[in-house]
Parts: sequence; C-alpha cells; structure tokens
Amino acid sequence: MNTHELWQAVLGEVELKLSRANFTTWFRDTFISECQNGQVIIGVPNNFTLTWLEKKYHREILESLQNVTQEPVRSLTYRIETKAKPAAAVILKEAPVIVVQQPPRQQEDYGFIQTDSGASAKSNNPTSNIAINANYTFSNFVVGKQNELAHAAAQAVAAQPGGTYNPLFIYGGVGLGKTHLLHAIANEMRRQNPNCRILYVTCEHFTNDFINSVRLGKGKEFKDRYRNVDLFLVDDIQFISGKDATQEEFFHTFNALHQDNRQIVITSDRAPKAIQPLEKRLQSRLEWGMLVDIGTPDLETRIAILQKKCLEKGVLLDRDILHYVASVIYSNIRELEGALTKIIAFHQFKNLVPSLESVKPILASFESENAKKTVTARQLISVVAEYFDLHPEDLLGKSREKRLAFPRQIAMYLLREEMKNSYPAIGNELGGRDHTTAMHAYTKIFEMLSHDDKLQKDLELLKQRLYSS
Repeated sequence: MNTHELWQAVLGEVELKLSRANFTTWFRDTFISECQNGQVIIGVPNNFTLTWLEKKYHREILESLQNVTQEPVRSLTYRIETKAKPAAAVILKEAPVIVVQQPPRQQEDYGFIQTDSGASAKSNNPTSNIAINANYTFSNFVVGKQNELAHAAAQAVAAQPGGTYNPLFIYGGVGLGKTHLLHAIANEMRRQNPNCRILYVTCEHFTNDFINSVRLGKGKEFKDRYRNVDLFLVDDIQFISGKDATQEEFFHTFNALHQDNRQIVITSDRAPKAIQPLEKRLQSRLEWGMLVDIGTPDLETRIAILQKKCLEKGVLLDRDILHYVASVIYSNIRELEGALTKIIAFHQFKNLVPSLESVKPILASFESENAKKTVTARQLISVVAEYFDLHPEDLLGKSREKRLAFPRQIAMYLLREEMKNSYPAIGNELGGRDHTTAMHAYTKIFEMLSHDDKLQKDLELLKQRLYSS
C-alpha cells in the first residue's frame, strides 16, 4: 500500500467520525507527505488547516492511521505543503495557488480596489460603490465557539482566494459578525495585493443595480462591472427570494466568476435551503462550496468583545459591569456595542465614574426587551415536551417515531428561531445529534409555516408558555 492508498483508507475511517461539512472543510487537499519508521507527516494546504487538525482532529487521525496500518505511530506531525501532482488531490481537485505581488499599500474608499494601471475601477453607478470598512479586520474579530469555524474559513479564503472554499456562504442571525467577516476578507486581500479588484454589495444594491441596467439599456455595463472582479462579496442574499429576474442574473454572474476561479463570499440570515422561494439551480450553487453557521456568542465571548471595545475606546470598566452588560444583552453584537457606547456617553456627560448601580438603569430597556431570551435550552425542550404530552427524555432519545420526531423538530426550530443557537449547539442539546439534522428540522418547520395554520397556532401557544413560565 503506497502513501496515497494509505491516506485514502485513513480518510475513509475519519469521515465516519465527523460531519460531512467538517470533513470536507478540514481534510480537503491533505495527504501523507512522509511515512517511515512509524513517523508520519501530513501535508496540509495552509496554516489554518494545520492548526485545526492539530487541535481538533489529531486523535481521530492517529487512531485511524493505527487501525489501517495495524502498527503503532510513534510520531504524527503536520506540515504546510502542496502535492506536486494533481493525482494527489484526495478529496476534491487541487485548488490553484495564487501568487501576488505586494507593492506599497494604496488607499481606496470603495468596494473596488485600485487596478493594475492605478486608475480607480469604481463604477459611475453609486449603487455598486459601497465602502469597505477598514476597521473590520481579522485582528479585531473576537473568536468564540460559535464563530470559530466561520472565522477560520474566512481567513482561508483571504489567504487563497478562488481556491479551497468557493463560494463561502456564511449565515446566522442579525448582528453576529457576518458583515465584519466580509470586510475582513476584503481588507486582508487588499493588504496582500492592493491591485486586486474587490466589489462589495448588498443584495438590495445588486437588485436595484440590475433593475436600473435593464431600464436604461445598460446590460453590458452591468455585466462588465460585476463579472470582472477578483473578489465578489454579497451581503444579505436572502432578499433575492421571490425575485425571479434578479435570481436569473445572479445565477449567471455567479457562474461567470466561479468558472474564472474568482472568489465569491455570501452572507445570509438563513441557510440556502431556508430561502424560499429560491430557484433550485441557484440554491445548489450557493451550497457548492463551504457553508458555515455563526451562532449567538457565549458569555465569555461577549465579555471579550466588550473588553476589546473598551480598549479601542480608551475606557476602563470593572469586570462586574462588563459581566452584567454581557448577561443582559446576548443575541446581537451590535446591541452589545450600542449599550456600551450608551454607558460611556452617559457617564462622560454626567462626569461620573461608572458603577454597577449607575449602569443598571441605563440597560433597563434592554432588560425588558430581552427578557424572553433568558429561557434556557432545557426549559424550552421541557415546554415543548409538555405541550405534546411527552417527557423531555423522549425528545433527547434516539427513537424516530413520528409522535416524537415532529415535536423534536419543533424544539429544534424554536432553539434556532427564538434563541439563535447554532445548528451544532442545537444538535448537542437534542441528544448529541448531527448539525445537519437540526438544519433539516429548521427548514422543514420553516417551510410548513407558510401553509399550515395549525402549526402557526401551535408555535404561538408554545411561545406564550415559554415566556410566561
């Protein structure tokens, strides 16, 4: 058995232990670089993959290697390198290596960055000239359990655009950092290559720009503007729902860019399957590359975000104040930052030293608004179980009986919709199920709500019980 065959066998075992998304993300373009005398070196495409395999999947790889070889592995290490021959691509075709020059950084305020000639590539149409925020970088993005995969994938895209994860589709609730990651990718690519062409638009801007091009007979200008970029960033793609002509144009734009290995990054508040109505062929394109979910940050991450913002603003707040703010506001990072700004402005205006007693009245409105979010996942599961005359253990168990499966799917939907939990977290809460099961449950209930009046009433009653208990 040569090293290629050995690694294929190892991957076959590893795949059984992981979700499909994680397996595809972290084991694509990996291979055995060296294997002799019980010492194995795994070749990986970039530093992000190296770090992730070392920290997350080292044990699984080691166990699988020993199972396949039936011999002890004395040393297992990882090294960044690329296999010379195309045949070495063990999962998907090898991504092209993009080499860029790094001339002195140039300043540019708009979505398009300077072209090779130094002339601005901005369009005369203001709808396509959305500024990229220079303050949104990877260095000031606070990483936690709920966003570490999205953060790592975004860094990989910036390091190798048009390669491993194309398109990258990031989805999650409002104010959780999706737009921050879009801008961070743009800023990192601009840092590496100031001459690359970058276009950032919201779905609304893309739609308006397309409508204007049709109305004014400027279809060619529209195509030239959107299909001649190195990085295409689209925010809030869910608003393309129901717009047939816009979907058609976006589909062709996507294909043109993807065929030229141009990087596409898209954000949404939901997974592609939950965007309805959406053309099947466009849905398949959006799911083509890497799908990553951003969930609500945990308490430690929220405190870390507040600490970083305090550092940026040059203020110092006691730990108990930060803990209180993070406890009151926890589903939206923008709200978190807004509350911090409000606290700082109030105390500066009053010339007061912030204290827990002076901060609490300021956050009173947030407390009442977010009262329902204090419900725990276990409480929600108990309420759903009781509503359907079941025990919570029934929903956590392995049985797939219809009388249990449907209430379990409703619990998963509410955990996502009301508590903004990530799909992996939902799967863990419901008996350690895979995140794809949670995604399927959410999509199914979401689609049923459009035509099932009884389900709508059931969910309203469940919410009333949940927030009154």
